[in-house]
Amino acid sequence: MSVGGRSPWTCALDSVGRVKPFRFGLQATSTDLREVVRSARLAEGAGFDIFQVGDHVGAEPSALLSLAAAAAATDRIRLGTLVLNNDLYHPVTLAQQLATLDHLSGGRLEVGMGAGHSFTEYATMGTTFDPPAVRKERLAEAVEIVRVLLDGGPVTFAGRHYQLDAAVTLAPLQDHVPVLVGVNGRAALAHAVQHADIVAPTMLGRTLEDGHRHDVRWEAARLDDTIDWMQGCAGNRWTSLEVHALVQAVVVTGDRRQAGVAIASRTGMGPSDILSTPFLCLGSYEEIAQHLRECRLRWDINYYSVRDVEAFAPVMGLLRDADGA
Repeated sequence: MSVGGRSPWTCALDSVGRVKPFRFGLQATSTDLREVVRSARLAEGAGFDIFQVGDHVGAEPSALLSLAAAAAATDRIRLGTLVLNNDLYHPVTLAQQLATLDHLSGGRLEVGMGAGHSFTEYATMGTTFDPPAVRKERLAEAVEIVRVLLDGGPVTFAGRHYQLDAAVTLAPLQDHVPVLVGVNGRAALAHAVQHADIVAPTMLGRTLEDGHRHDVRWEAARLDDTIDWMQGCAGNRWTSLEVHALVQAVVVTGDRRQAGVAIASRTGMGPSDILSTPFLCLGSYEEIAQHLRECRLRWDINYYSVRDVEAFAPVMGLLRDADGA
C-alpha cells in the first residue's frame, strides 16, 4: 500500500514508533496590540498549543514585545514567532532577547526563524535585499549560533556572515527552547533538518509586487519530493523532528470540491492539488479533520498553524479526540 508514492508505514512516527501527535498554533492577524493579546487569550481558551506572531517592518507592534504582552496575559499556552526575519537581528542580541522572553513567559517560548522575503520592507529601510541563496546562508549560520547560545553557549564562530569570539548570553528558563526554521530550497532544508527541532517547508514561489503575497508551489508531487529529500537529509533525526505547515485559509463549507475549484481558478493550480495540499483546509469539520490525518500520513506533517479560532477549533477537537489526546 502507498499514499502518493510514499510508504505510509514509515510516516509520522516518533522515535518509539508512535504516530507523532498533532500540534496546533494560532497565528495573530491583527496589527493592534490589544487585539493581539486578546487573540492569545482566545487561543489559550480554545485549547491551541501555541500562539504565534509574524515579524514585519511597518505600522505594527514588535514581534518579541507582542509575545511579552501575550505572556503576561496568558498562563499555559506556548508562545512563538512565525517567523522572525533573520536579517533584522544579530544572532547574539536575538538570543539574549529570546532567553529573556523565555523567562518572562515562564518557559513557554518557541522560536521560529526565516530568511526574509519582503523586498519592499528592505527598501523602506535602505537595506540591501540579497539574493535568496545569500539570505538562506546567513539564516543557516544564525540558526547554528542561536541554537548553541540558547543551549548555554559560549559560541566561537567563524562564518561568512558572522564572526564570534566566546559569545555568551542569558540562559533561557527551559532546558531546550524549540527552534523552527521556515524555508524553501534543497540546501536550506538540508541544513534545517540537521539543526532545527521543527522544519516548515514553505512551498512558495516568487514574492509578488506587494512584497508579501507569493506564487504558490503546492503541487502534491512537489511536496512528495520535498519531504523525501528532507527525510533523506535528516537521517536518524527524522523521528524526532516536527514538520509544520502554515494553513493559508480555513474554509468551512458543505461543498469541498467547489471551494477547491474556486481557489484553483485564482492560483493557476489544478483542483486536485488544491484539495490535497496541507496549506489549505476546505470542507466540513469532519472533512478537514480527515484531510489533516491524510496529510500527516502522507507527508509526516503533524504541526499546523491557522489564523481562525472559530473555524478551526471544532476540527482541533475532532483530531484530538481521535488521537486520544
